[in-house]
Amino acid sequence: MTFVVTDNCIKCKYTDCVDVCPVDCFYEGENMLVIHPDECIDCGVCEPECPAEAILPDTEPDAQKWLDLNARYAAIWPVIAEKIDPLPDAEDWNGVEGKLAHLSEKAA
Repeated sequence: MTFVVTDNCIKCKYTDCVDVCPVDCFYEGENMLVIHPDECIDCGVCEPECPAEAILPDTEPDAQKWLDLNARYAAIWPVIAEKIDPLPDAEDWNGVEGKLAHLSEKAA
C-alpha cells in the first residue's frame, strides 16, 4: 500500500506533509505535490498533516487514477524534502472541486 495525493492539492501545495515524511517521497510540481508510490513506506504520518485533506491511502475507491498520476509525475518532478510556503492563493482554492483541469505539468 502507498498514499497518494489527490486533486485538492492543486493550486494549494501545502507542504506540511513533506515536513513529516521520513523518506522524502514527495515530488514537487509547479502547483501540486505527488508521492512516489515505490518510495512511500506506508507510515501514514503525512495524511493527517495535510490542511487540504488531499492525501489518501491507495486502498480508497477511485485511488487508482491518483496512483497513476502520482507515479507519472514523481518520475519527472524533483524531490521536495523541506517545508515551503503554500501557494499565495491556497486558501481560496482549498476545497474547490474539479481542480484537475488546473494541474500544471511543469516541475517546480
